[in-house]
Amino acid sequence: MTVSDEAKAVHATYPAVDLHADTLMWTRWLGYDLHARHTPPLPLAAFGGHVDIPRMREGGMAAQFFGLVSLPLRERGSGLARAVEEQIDALIEAIDRRPGALSLVKRADEIRACEREGRVAALLGIEGAHALEGDLDRVDHFARRGVRYLGLLHFSANEAGFPAYGRGRKDDRGLTAWGRELVGRCEAADMLVDLSHLNRRGFLDVCEMATRPPIVSHTGVLGAFEHWRNIDDAQLRAVADKGGCVGVIFCPRYVGGDGLGPVVKHMLHILDVVGEDVPALGSDWDGFIVPTSPLKDPTGLPRLTEALLAAGVSERVIGKILRLNVLRVLGA
Repeated sequence: MTVSDEAKAVHATYPAVDLHADTLMWTRWLGYDLHARHTPPLPLAAFGGHVDIPRMREGGMAAQFFGLVSLPLRERGSGLARAVEEQIDALIEAIDRRPGALSLVKRADEIRACEREGRVAALLGIEGAHALEGDLDRVDHFARRGVRYLGLLHFSANEAGFPAYGRGRKDDRGLTAWGRELVGRCEAADMLVDLSHLNRRGFLDVCEMATRPPIVSHTGVLGAFEHWRNIDDAQLRAVADKGGCVGVIFCPRYVGGDGLGPVVKHMLHILDVVGEDVPALGSDWDGFIVPTSPLKDPTGLPRLTEALLAAGVSERVIGKILRLNVLRVLGA
């Protein structure tokens, strides 16, 4: 796809912020260098090697939220917190190597400062409260280390609740008492609550009790494509009612096909159901997914802007999708 001058101008006006990429998992495991431009060979490119600073710059990105994955295949006490600590350490090492290129931030104004100073902003989000290993005091510890959001669930149950899919799935059970306390601790620590991977009952429980905007960092929506990974209109409205935002995933398996059309369809459905203040980017790059081919890495983001313009979305609303909705939530 050729990107028009109009789309390039819109994209340059609104440097993108993406809510979820698991790149630091690869840095921790394989020494993946965020500062080097990668062109990984297949088949590994299908699952990782999507994000690095040169391609973020080329794709017009201001900031990337890096998910911190604990891969909770064992019970607590098995080093899940340590796995997260090591990914944070890997990011700090990358920043220290080239401090003028990358900065760890938590706030919207810090993202804007990085833009003015020519640096890419990195933000952190934990994927799964398994990383707390049952200790609520770890919320404050991780907040001090720069973590800005906590996803309550991943692909297995934990003390907070039950997954939408995976080990320990229980669709008739909501948030646990510990999970409710955890939501309060996150809000007190200025840590956003991420509802990705959480079952529907727990999701709605969080939205009912939340006093600050929640997010869904990476998901599709059932109104655009039927899949267990996707959320329904009631869940969209629950997030919108609390002032939150929803990042649309770039995985064909969840959006219903390859290409820009399915991704745009999910964004249009969110706009139709809950309005322009909710949709955002939630790529899930480097997260063991095969991304849609036009968005296989950040260099494809201007094509998404082109596709949104072609779908009749205004420049002002595209700006909200690319960054402003996330910045608003960070500033709430």
